[in-house]
Amino acid sequence: MKTDFSPNGRPALIGSLPMDDHPAAINLMDAHTPEIPLWIQLPTFAAEGMMVQFLPGMPGVARRGDKTYINTADDGFDQAMLAFFEDYMAVSEGTLDIADSRFALTDETAPGFSEFLRYLDNRTEPPTAVKGQVTGPFTFATGVVDDAGRAIFYDPQLRDAAVKLIAMKARWQVNQLKKYGVPVIVFLDEPGLAGFGSSAFISVSREEVDNALAEVIDAIHAEGGIAGIHVCANSEWSIVLDSAADITSFDAYSFFDKFILYSDNVKRFVSDGGILAWGVVPTGDGKTIGSETVSSLYDLWEDEVSQMLALGLDRSVLLEKSLITPSCGTGSLSPPDATRVLELTRDLSKKVREET
Repeated sequence: MKTDFSPNGRPALIGSLPMDDHPAAINLMDAHTPEIPLWIQLPTFAAEGMMVQFLPGMPGVARRGDKTYINTADDGFDQAMLAFFEDYMAVSEGTLDIADSRFALTDETAPGFSEFLRYLDNRTEPPTAVKGQVTGPFTFATGVVDDAGRAIFYDPQLRDAAVKLIAMKARWQVNQLKKYGVPVIVFLDEPGLAGFGSSAFISVSREEVDNALAEVIDAIHAEGGIAGIHVCANSEWSIVLDSAADITSFDAYSFFDKFILYSDNVKRFVSDGGILAWGVVPTGDGKTIGSETVSSLYDLWEDEVSQMLALGLDRSVLLEKSLITPSCGTGSLSPPDATRVLELTRDLSKKVREET
């Protein structure tokens, strides 16, 4: 059994909004998805970019102009790497509190997290669950480069450090959020998995990817959290569905026809208690977003559910183990389009729960 948590068609968001005000972003989120709230990333701020937001704590971080990289040529790099693994072991063995470690998110790069804690502290009613997110280990380690411009994923030592960094930052989020007494969900945002198997990653093995994901998922589970993997495009879905992740978050608006091809994996995942986060609300562009309504998206979702039922899945179980989400984050949209996405997500979830 993957998880006994059942979202029952509730809405949730992926993480980013096109805003420059964290309190306002929290208020917008609360107006649309208060049952499963989350901390908000605002990529309008350079420090909240997908890679740099989670880089602090990694040994050898350096800047050259506007480029951030891992400088393995620095005289102090080996000592920095040793200190990193010493801290990792100290947290793992319980001699260092993760809250006081290099793996904690800070207000400098993740002010949305502190804002989220203030929001939760001031709620009068507890939410159904809370959600955090982290850049997935594959996307992170293929997106961050060393001093030679090579992705750190290809260096076994750097990859090991990167995966452990992401694992601990995910674990730290669970550690901070579980005090509210509700299920804690952490998504691994893995857009990079859309490229797995392509010429860009021809030398990356499936085993290397599986191991990276497993280490982060295990860290989330060790702290008592629920792990999800989000891919906002097509992918080799067996990687996600056959992993230990509790939630598979996929673009049901544009890529359901590709997702359903993995019918045996999907059936096994749901039958084992896995949750499907249906990214059925489009986030691609304003024209597409504006062309859809709650009714049109509900019809699309119903058609996709019927294809799932044809696999032999039970409708009530499927709804019980479903989240309704946008297909991706909304950080690159215009504010009106992003708000429309949130409205559609909230209202579609309501209709799904009322009609089913």
